[in-house]
Amino acid sequence: MSQNLPARTFGTFEGVFTPTILAILGVIMYLRMGWVVGNAGLLGALAIIAVAVIITACTGLSLSSIATNTRMEAGGPFAIIYRALGREVAGSIGVPLVFSQSLVVAMYVFGFREGWLWIFPEHPALLVDLLSFAFVCLISWISAGLAFRIQYVILTVIGLSILSIFFCPRTLLHPTSHFSLWGDFPGTSFWQVFAVFFPATTGIMVGANMSGELTNPRKSIPAGTLWAIGISSVIYFALAIWCAYTSSPSELLSNYTIMVDKALWQPIVVLGILGATFSSALSSYVGAPRILQAMGAKKLLPLGDWFSKTAPNGEPRNAMVATGTIGLLGLLVRDLNAIASLVTMFFLITYCTLNVIVLLESSLGLLSFRPTLRINRLIPLTGAVGCIFAMFIINPAFSLIATGLVLIIYVWLVASSVGGEENEIRSSFFEAIAAWIFVRMTVFDRDNPRTWKPNVLVPVENPDELADKKQFLLDLGRPEGSLRIIGLADENLHAEVLSPKIAVIGKTFRDSKLFTTWSTIDCKDYFHGVVTGLQALQSAFFRPNILVLSVPDVIERHKECLEVIYEARRARVGVLLLKEHSQPDPATAGSNGPEVINLWVRPDSSVNMHQSLNRGAMHLAILFTIQMTRAWQGRINLISAVRTAEEEAGAKEYLARIIEECRLPEPVSCVVLVGTLDECMARAPRSDMEVMGLQTKPDFEFIDKMTHICRSTSVFVLDSGRENALA
Repeated sequence: MSQNLPARTFGTFEGVFTPTILAILGVIMYLRMGWVVGNAGLLGALAIIAVAVIITACTGLSLSSIATNTRMEAGGPFAIIYRALGREVAGSIGVPLVFSQSLVVAMYVFGFREGWLWIFPEHPALLVDLLSFAFVCLISWISAGLAFRIQYVILTVIGLSILSIFFCPRTLLHPTSHFSLWGDFPGTSFWQVFAVFFPATTGIMVGANMSGELTNPRKSIPAGTLWAIGISSVIYFALAIWCAYTSSPSELLSNYTIMVDKALWQPIVVLGILGATFSSALSSYVGAPRILQAMGAKKLLPLGDWFSKTAPNGEPRNAMVATGTIGLLGLLVRDLNAIASLVTMFFLITYCTLNVIVLLESSLGLLSFRPTLRINRLIPLTGAVGCIFAMFIINPAFSLIATGLVLIIYVWLVASSVGGEENEIRSSFFEAIAAWIFVRMTVFDRDNPRTWKPNVLVPVENPDELADKKQFLLDLGRPEGSLRIIGLADENLHAEVLSPKIAVIGKTFRDSKLFTTWSTIDCKDYFHGVVTGLQALQSAFFRPNILVLSVPDVIERHKECLEVIYEARRARVGVLLLKEHSQPDPATAGSNGPEVINLWVRPDSSVNMHQSLNRGAMHLAILFTIQMTRAWQGRINLISAVRTAEEEAGAKEYLARIIEECRLPEPVSCVVLVGTLDECMARAPRSDMEVMGLQTKPDFEFIDKMTHICRSTSVFVLDSGRENALA
């Protein structure tokens, strides 16, 4: 065995058209077309065929458009989805697709057996199943070329059987006298009849499965697929007219073999039925291993290297063993009717995904999307909607089950550490979609308070100081927020030295599951560096909404900090001014209980709650407290200080309103203290963090005093004007 790519040896007619049209002209055409017309009448049957053909034709056009845009790799639809949507999506659809194509071989063998037993009723059913399955496997094992050459014979037989049906003189000269234009649908409905017929028009991916072995897949897949869809559609429409013309509704409903009975030469039609089921089994068994081989080559599955190996003649025989085993297990079940609908669902999910890919690529205006067969966006949209519609019409329960299985496999592939290329293909879709969203957000410049999350900006002069704040920043940003680190390089610490250090610590944040980016700015001082970063990031996709600063240790830098806060306010970026206590309160330090946050609020019932929180600059303070409480799984003390005992009741009522309207997470304690602010801070419950609103011009003496009295880390918060704690 080797991993050499198979030779590209098949042309349009042999590799695409023949297997595709044989997959479409299957047993339903022979044994259920009359039943459809008997229920629906001529116009109803034509409408059912038209709806089914529209869905498959749109999907075929989408497939063809993709094929003309890129050189198709091995794996057919799997390769398309892998290139467009990445390994997880491709794998989540590819795994059930392989199982479906393997099980459908068993279903076609059962159909072949029914036709065989109609001729030789004394033959054991299980023996017929096993021998016909073995024959399918043997032909495919030898080579796909042999399978395709046999399909020429089958195509000839099917063609002759159709001619025998259409050109029987006794049938043409004696039309039915009970012609039905629109049926009564006895015991059924239009959509139930559609559900029975629709699988007949699927099978359009059979030729695409051979993409890795086509001489020119960019030319062969569109030509072979579309010609097969077109010719088979004409045949189905013509057969519907033939059924309505030659037979009464009662005949069509009671006699599934009406085409055999009214054919010019009945044996050729019987051979056509056998050939249709056998060729469908052969096409599926040839195609399924090639999808599995492609998945193995991408290391999406355990034993991927083994699945990807090929025989000296290029046949994926290891993958054939796996898919053949699945098919054999299906045979031993003896009745696959219970999962037939589920198999159809997986095909429809694949078709829908291909339509969505074309719709997205054409809508996003990607320069890489330059198909020589360009189609209107309504075509893939119609195909995608039609596939979803067909899924829920055929079987709503199995539609949900199939979708659930795809999602489970997707989650498994995301979570697993199975293989994967070092540089995985990542979809240009997601990048393009993100760019599209960013453009819209930038153009409209609208802030949605309900989607607020912490996008934190931290200016750094000394990377060691940032390491000390790591846990605080992780608690603030995770799980959905982001962190931007700006290194401020000056003449004392050049960018060449600072940048690698910033990158190292930035990666530690990213490894801790916080989305983090970093950059370094050359600046003459701290103030100009921070302002430059604020201004530059206003047009970023994740525009920062919180600037984290530490209270300067030296008085000389207080003015610089005030200037930065003023510029942040002007840029509408919130500020967290952090003052860490060097000696935490021994009553709370190292305790095993839940961590506690004291949130200080000034009561103001003279206006509505939104205006009151605006006046106190409390929106961001409340959101910050909620975020930290969730991270710590802690509790909140909501504290107010009032001058007199008469104000106590009103303050408690105000705090209760904040809890209700801001939906603060439990447990929350309301605490109202009477006295001066200094006295109240001294008597306040001990905490791990004090949170208080920050004025535009903060009083650093007050900040130092509060931190000293409370003996815990203090955070002073200034709103940006974009937040809304009531949202």
